[in-house]
Amino acid sequence: LKMITPTRELFASHYAEHEGKPFYEPLLEFMLSGPIVAIIAEGNRVIEGFRKLAGATDPTIAEPGTIRNLYAKSIDANAVHGSDSNENAEIEGNFYFSTQEKF
Repeated sequence: LKMITPTRELFASHYAEHEGKPFYEPLLEFMLSGPIVAIIAEGNRVIEGFRKLAGATDPTIAEPGTIRNLYAKSIDANAVHGSDSNENAEIEGNFYFSTQEKF
């Protein structure tokens, strides 16, 4: 767990698959609006559990009490990101943590 102020280059790498989509630039601008908290969590079904805690990507339909329901302004400014697979968690974790920080 750590708080960081990432660069545009870091977010451009993280969200490279979305480059050219209409929400790409607003997403990067939002992400660059202040520091973020990055975390790597481990445990049984942790991805499934975290994604439930985060709530639906669209905060207008996110379940009450979820992070997006409580704190997201819009889909472009949705307050939280969670990996959708172990493979993506490994890739995304490498954007924010060095090998020494993970263990």
